Amino acid sequence: MVGFAERRVPIALIGVGGIGKTSVVLTVLHHNRIKQRFGDNRWFIRCDQFPASRTHFLRRLSKVIGAGVENPEDLAPLRRYLSSKEMLIVLDNAESILDPQGTNAGGIYAIVNELAQFNNICLCVTSRISTIPPDCETLEIPTLSMEAAHNAFYRIYKHGRRPDPINNILERLDYHPLSITLLATVAQQNKWDTDRLTTEWEKQRTGVLDAQHSGSLAATIGLSLASPMFRELGPDARGLLEVIAFFPQGVNEKNIGWLFPTISDGPNMFDKFCTLSLTYRSNEFTTMLAPLRDHLRPKDPGSSPLLGTTKECYFTRLSVNIDPDKPEFEESQWITSEDVNVEHLLDVFTSIDENSGDAWDACSKFMYHLHWHKPRLVTLGPKIEALPDDHPSKAKCLKYLSWLFGLVGNRGEQIRLLVHSLKLWREWGNEYQVALTLRFLCEANRLIDLPKEGIQYAKDASEIFERLGEPVDQAKCLINLAWALHGDKRFDAAEEAASRAIDLFPEQGHQSMVCQGHRVLSDIYCSKGETEKAIRHLEMALGIASSSNLHVELFWIHYSLADLFSGQGKFDDAQAHVQHAKSHAVNNPYLLARASWQQARLWYQRHRPEEAKSEALQALDAFEKLGVTNAAERIRKLIQAIDAIQW
Repeated sequence: MVGFAERRVPIALIGVGGIGKTSVVLTVLHHNRIKQRFGDNRWFIRCDQFPASRTHFLRRLSKVIGAGVENPEDLAPLRRYLSSKEMLIVLDNAESILDPQGTNAGGIYAIVNELAQFNNICLCVTSRISTIPPDCETLEIPTLSMEAAHNAFYRIYKHGRRPDPINNILERLDYHPLSITLLATVAQQNKWDTDRLTTEWEKQRTGVLDAQHSGSLAATIGLSLASPMFRELGPDARGLLEVIAFFPQGVNEKNIGWLFPTISDGPNMFDKFCTLSLTYRSNEFTTMLAPLRDHLRPKDPGSSPLLGTTKECYFTRLSVNIDPDKPEFEESQWITSEDVNVEHLLDVFTSIDENSGDAWDACSKFMYHLHWHKPRLVTLGPKIEALPDDHPSKAKCLKYLSWLFGLVGNRGEQIRLLVHSLKLWREWGNEYQVALTLRFLCEANRLIDLPKEGIQYAKDASEIFERLGEPVDQAKCLINLAWALHGDKRFDAAEEAASRAIDLFPEQGHQSMVCQGHRVLSDIYCSKGETEKAIRHLEMALGIASSSNLHVELFWIHYSLADLFSGQGKFDDAQAHVQHAKSHAVNNPYLLARASWQQARLWYQRHRPEEAKSEALQALDAFEKLGVTNAAERIRKLIQAIDAIQW
């Protein structure tokens, strides 16, 4: 900025209220090099201290620069004086006169634009809105660095030096300068030690910052909300801001149409919020700094009409039945970018009303969406387990929670939750859900090398489904039984169960399960040493999955083919199938990690240590983020093996 000013380049500092625009420009105004360059011809005009009219602006400008013209109607009588010497003119809080919705905004804008054209003048504008003269060098003022925030806090606060809890609070304030200054000032004036400050922060959050003076956070935000541009947006604008503030990620602008069906001009309103520096865009989401978010979010979420509408829109989208055989399956991938918002929404509304059937129903469906598209554990887990056993949603939520534990590799927790769920279904006399849970227990036990336990679970479930007249569910159960029998090395019995399952499925509508039947048959024949039959069944599965565009099944089929060809030493074929598998991973982090793991093993077999380690590290990073501890441990052993061998 000093360099721009010395070259008399017009400058605009843009940013949210309290970000430090005025502090920065005052530092420049009093910088030694600027003093030497402009001497006493450095003028500072607070634009929010006079009415936003052309007449008042020209009068204030004339007075501040000492032109001596009483009531100029335009710049003409001031031009000679303005051209007479080099000067620096700061227009602070210029949004109050440049707001395009203001009564005299056009006339004032023309004058400010003309001021920017003087070769001998450096015009510096600070504003919350981005409507500034086009020739200005625009600088967006960022939040502070962690170190600067720490230093700013301790310049004011003198009652404690425990950095960890303080740094945590500063981070949760997004390193917003005004918020940090207010926090330090309140803590210093009240002589709070670090423990008391932390307690007050946890209790009041940004309420601590709302001191009763014009420098408070509430007053700063109030100035933005009082602007003509914001008021012009209408009665829905404040509610929309509250919704953006409510969600940790903000709002994905791609989803404005379905999230806010009652808002007719949503995209334009979001643009205006950014223009006003109330929000900013980050990775397709419109969000806001943490202090603004904390201050603006609805204090009673249940009473916010627009948030209520948004909640119902999310719940409706979650209610879509996820079936890999149907087009809705790919559409349900929206959850991969919205999962944090949905989880927060569910956490809040299940806390508001523990007996809310729709919120808990949405919770179970949310976990089902994650199961398919973004397997990870949820913060809602302890809350689900804390529900009383007679809660109508508990058994269902436990089931889906168990699936997530299974996908991240914690089979012990998966089985514990399934056993609890089974107990509840039995107490309620729901035979169908009992059989379904037995089927899941079969699979969970098989995957921890307890196939015998799994076999019995599957047989019991199959008998119930047959008695209930549910052939499709019986067929699915027989596939689980086939996998368990294969794990117990009872290959003929496994073959019989898988073949019977395929025969039970109707010709249309269950292609993904038929593919699984062929995959288990392939594994059975591979174990029996009948490689050609194994390949033939995978090719049959490939044909079915390709015709129905079943990406998840296609992933596992190519994955199996890669393993099979790798075992035969056909590395080029195996490599090709790994790449095909990756192309069908549908951005699922778990599937992508599995593909990288398989690729690492292939490179290892081909004596390519650098490529093997690179892929292994990618897989390790992904599995660690997902919490898949068993897979992560096996990859660490692979990396150790790669490092140990003298290639």
